[in-house]
Amino acid sequence: MRPNRNRRSLSFLILPAIAVLFSGCGFGGGDRTFEEIVEQTYKIDATATLSLSNADGSVRIYGTDTTEIKLQAIKKTYSVEQLRKISVNVSAQPGSVSIETNYPPKKTWGLGDRSGTVDYILVVPQTCKISRLDLTNGEILIEGMRGEAVRANLVNGRLYAHNCFSDIHLSVITGGVDVSYNCWEQKKFSIDAQIVNGHTHVFIPGDASFHVVAETEDGQIDNDFAEQAQRSGEDVSKIDLVVGSTPEADFRLRAKNGNIQIGEADL
Repeated sequence: MRPNRNRRSLSFLILPAIAVLFSGCGFGGGDRTFEEIVEQTYKIDATATLSLSNADGSVRIYGTDTTEIKLQAIKKTYSVEQLRKISVNVSAQPGSVSIETNYPPKKTWGLGDRSGTVDYILVVPQTCKISRLDLTNGEILIEGMRGEAVRANLVNGRLYAHNCFSDIHLSVITGGVDVSYNCWEQKKFSIDAQIVNGHTHVFIPGDASFHVVAETEDGQIDNDFAEQAQRSGEDVSKIDLVVGSTPEADFRLRAKNGNIQIGEADL
């Protein structure tokens, strides 16, 4: 049994004294920007549960063989005052980690919004569970996960999943979904990807075995794994296909307005 001190919640506001950096490009044109980098490491269980929410920026999660989580958060704004108002709140226990991003009240939500962004980079146990990953605007990358489940939701932007062998649930309102593998593990897992407006791309090794169901309401499906006799030249909007002799992996792809591409990975 672990000592009680290891079970207590580490909940605090991360505001370390880190140097502010100045930049003349990249974040909204030629205006000067301010940047603060926060770095923390937490010892956690290999099967811990992770949740993260962010409004603007990016989230990159890399699964690896470790029993700790390494967190880097890069805050960017146009003023020191705004920089100090953005907070990264972490609550960490051995079995769970929750990360919440708080921004100051926004006057507008359009192009004139200058409240700032936060870019996250996390190295986590590949067997941990990502119960909730929510981002409003930006980009999500999830790589190398092999835990129980991953659930990621993005409103506007692109969502990438690379070499993940968990039960994955991906949802995008407007933007794109990209799922790719440059290696293959013959095991039971599932990918459930939904998008309202935008395109979905899935790249799978040619020697993989899987089951795929894909459907688009307003768009077409391009499938490299279809037999030549099945290629009529007409637009296809729905498929239910088994590839290989042991299809333990299951892909469910749905688009409302957009195309779906199921391609053979170029290894």
